[in-house]
Amino acid sequence: MAKRTKINAILLNPETQYETTVKGWVRTFRSNRFIALNDGSTNNNLQLVIDFTTMDEALLKRITTGAAIAASGTIVASQGKEQRVEMNVSALEILGDSDPEKYPLQPKKHSLEFLREIAHLRFRTNTFAAVNRVRNTLAYAIHEYFQQQGFVYLHTPVITASDAEGAGQMFSVSVLDKLNPPKNEDGTINYAMDFFGRPTNLTVSGQLEAELGAMALSEVYTFGPTFRAENSNTTRHLAEFWMIEPEVAFNDLHDNMDLAEGLLKFCIQQALTKNADDLAFLNNRLLDEEKQKPTNERSEMSLLDSLNFVVSNDFVRLTYTEAIQILKESTPNKKKKFAYLVEEWGVDLQSEHERYLVEKHFKKPVILTDYPKDIKAFYMRMNEDGKTVRAMDILFPGIGEIVGGSQREERLEILEQRMDEMHIPKEEMYWYLDTRRFGTCPHAGFGLGFERLVLFVTGMGNIRDVIPFPRYPKNAEF
Repeated sequence: MAKRTKINAILLNPETQYETTVKGWVRTFRSNRFIALNDGSTNNNLQLVIDFTTMDEALLKRITTGAAIAASGTIVASQGKEQRVEMNVSALEILGDSDPEKYPLQPKKHSLEFLREIAHLRFRTNTFAAVNRVRNTLAYAIHEYFQQQGFVYLHTPVITASDAEGAGQMFSVSVLDKLNPPKNEDGTINYAMDFFGRPTNLTVSGQLEAELGAMALSEVYTFGPTFRAENSNTTRHLAEFWMIEPEVAFNDLHDNMDLAEGLLKFCIQQALTKNADDLAFLNNRLLDEEKQKPTNERSEMSLLDSLNFVVSNDFVRLTYTEAIQILKESTPNKKKKFAYLVEEWGVDLQSEHERYLVEKHFKKPVILTDYPKDIKAFYMRMNEDGKTVRAMDILFPGIGEIVGGSQREERLEILEQRMDEMHIPKEEMYWYLDTRRFGTCPHAGFGLGFERLVLFVTGMGNIRDVIPFPRYPKNAEF
């Protein structure tokens, strides 16, 4: 057989009348003559035309949905209207049989809930093939954006002894005997006997370690898995997810906002450019879904309109205090339509509040800044008013918060005071405080939840459908 050519390359090639080989999985086989073949390089299939009179009957019976095959032949202009080119097959080989009675992905529409149960096979559907190709583009774009600006890619620990968020919702890492762990005299577990000699967990963030890198390398970013043992079964939460966390020495909050807005626009534009077919498919899929909803619940913009809108508009920037005033005066708040009414300054904004600001009030992505110190982390820089910190959250339509960050507190005395207030053990965090003791400087950073970005760009409704193998309470399959 000739050298393999990917189906996407064949469909993009204007030439015909050349010999090649394709390999992929059978989507359909009809009339014992036409095979729709897909190899994952595109959602579009290549039609293979076989002369059944020259094919062995036993071979024909093995051409079933899901089977892997290799076919060689001539690429010619198609006789049908559904495709521009097709292959006249001269040789065909079965690489892997598929039992048509047991193969769960028949040529029909399957629910996303069902496909989650067979996540090991859902890549073969058009929806999940498109989502994962878009995910790939966005992951590459993250690196491209930072590398173009001279950032250093830093690998921060997956196993850590610190809790960056102070939330305590972490997965423990231990090799101690679960049934009979070594004990201290007071009956507590003796972690000195554990592998690392102390309690350790899976990380919830690489931020604190990234700050250490930024204090020498100036611009660093992390891109890796993070874990949260939060018993949350929502469409927006995962127990294992990927985070992008840049940290930049000498940046202030305004620099931080510029960097984050630039990153988001760059990544979305890359997907629009490189995944035009996939996004067109996902756009149509979403339009079909919208038709099933009552008119008053339908989105005002299509997926493609939303993506182009984000890329072409400046994000609105306002303070938390300004946002609270808008929300207090809003119609849904006055008419008690919000599940969480906004009555006083200092409340933590809920997703419904964030989406109101983005989707109803401004109708643009929003960056909120200067939050009350009591609802933000210890490492955020205190403002002169003593009540607010130099925090920033970026809010997107349909998603709510997609980026959270701040200018970091570089002043040792104030940082130690904040740690005392929030009961963060300074002795264990000596290494973090050392960056404030030896050559401290203003610096800033943020965290971007990668799956939330993929969720927005693909228009999918559940975060479990934008990561290949979702991990959530009571589920760790595959």
